[in-house]
Amino acid sequence: MALVHTWGGLLVGWVLFFVFLTGTFGYLNTEVTRWMKPEIRAAATPPPAAELLPAGEAWLAREAGDAQSWYIFLPGGRSGGAFSVGWRTWPDGEARFGAFSRQALDPASGQATTGTVRETGGGDTLYRMHYRLHYMPYDLAVAIVGICTMFMLLAIITGVIVHKKIFRDFFTFRVGRGQRSWLDGHNLLSVTALPFHVMITWSGLIFYMFTYMPVAVDSFYPEGEARDRFHTEVLGSDRIAPGTNGPVARMAPLGPMLALAESRWGQNQTATVRIEGPGRANARVLVYSHDTGIRRARQTLLFDGNSGSLLSEGPKAGTATGRFEQVMLGLHEGRFAGPVLRALYVFAGLAGTAMIATGLVLWSSKRKAKLARDENGHLGIAAVDILNAGTIIGLPIGIAAYFWANRLLPVGMEDRAAWEVHVMFIAWGLTYLVAMWRPASRAWLELCALAAAACGLLPLVNALTTDRGLVASIADGDWGFAGFDLSALGAGLFFLFLVGLIRRKDRRRAATRAPMPADAAKAKAA
Repeated sequence: MALVHTWGGLLVGWVLFFVFLTGTFGYLNTEVTRWMKPEIRAAATPPPAAELLPAGEAWLAREAGDAQSWYIFLPGGRSGGAFSVGWRTWPDGEARFGAFSRQALDPASGQATTGTVRETGGGDTLYRMHYRLHYMPYDLAVAIVGICTMFMLLAIITGVIVHKKIFRDFFTFRVGRGQRSWLDGHNLLSVTALPFHVMITWSGLIFYMFTYMPVAVDSFYPEGEARDRFHTEVLGSDRIAPGTNGPVARMAPLGPMLALAESRWGQNQTATVRIEGPGRANARVLVYSHDTGIRRARQTLLFDGNSGSLLSEGPKAGTATGRFEQVMLGLHEGRFAGPVLRALYVFAGLAGTAMIATGLVLWSSKRKAKLARDENGHLGIAAVDILNAGTIIGLPIGIAAYFWANRLLPVGMEDRAAWEVHVMFIAWGLTYLVAMWRPASRAWLELCALAAAACGLLPLVNALTTDRGLVASIADGDWGFAGFDLSALGAGLFFLFLVGLIRRKDRRRAATRAPMPADAAKAKAA
């Protein structure tokens, strides 16, 4: 079990560190996106949905009249006063779905905010990275993450078995004891959020259960319309078939549909209005409420798009197994969580990230202690040291560079959102070069110092490039925006603390290696 735990965790540890850290940002993706779009200010009271819906419909009719689907995203929930529209084009060739696009609108004028609001992937880009990675095909990325997640689950189970004194170890932490301290830290982080680690790992596998084990669903619900029937019958989801290119017909007004939804759910509780086949004879309108429960089950109303009559009301029940799956996926996403529970999700995600990091460092420190007398070193340990420094410290530097790029790249730059991500991976890649070029101890020291500056100076960059600096945000009472700057400062102080630890360790190492004075050497020999 110890062998499986050690090597199973090491071989996929660097991918899991990436998945855990970017996944933790996923719990705050809306808040991160708000910070990355400083031109959009959160409205204390969102405009009434009845005023915004006609503006969104008019913009879509003018700019995306021939689209297969329309989406109108109304303000409310964690998104604050954000108002936007989306549309999906008709699929090309054998593709089942067309390309999806989204555009922010000014709530006051109903016009596009292009040129005034910077293009950015925001927190959603970091969220998507934790399961689909980047720069690679979707199916390959999901397979890689799935294999690594299976190893993670195996490492958790074997870790519990290996640490027979797991609860006693929870109260044990020895400072300044080298390898022993790394082990104590690893155990402490593992036990603190153990239920979360089990839940998040297993539910992550359930997310792609039918991708990893597709035979049952493929046998009874083949691809096509039958697969939509599976989602309706088993999962109780509100999937409706994509719009078809049928005859042109007049659409029923959306206002009465929204009014019926608000009479059921209350004012400003409508999140999205989706129209399939807009302007066609078979149009359907689906009205969604904001997320309301752990089952990911939103209240829904389905209307005939031409007559305006109500066809069905959800959420549907689904089967017992389908409801269980939806609960597990709801736990994984944490969308139901309020501010306090969301903070606990973030804490547990960071604890999982640190648990993986301490495990990787512990593996290296153990092997170094055994090979201390080997003057030639060991190529495998050197490779692990490079990967550890470049991943554990390099990835936070890359993510900080992503935020720096958001503030420093020209607002009207073409492919701006893509270049924010390119800057992140370029900066991250350079940290591996530093780890390869510099001795291990110097690489850790210099990269930690760089991480401290990259994170700690983010509030200053924000204050110099926008009118929404930390002081201004606090004065406006916008604690959501100010919280990002305060978190960046906290991260900078943490890496500065690591710099101090590494310096003290280097001084102790230098003291033990210093030549002994002649008198002391003679006394010791005597």
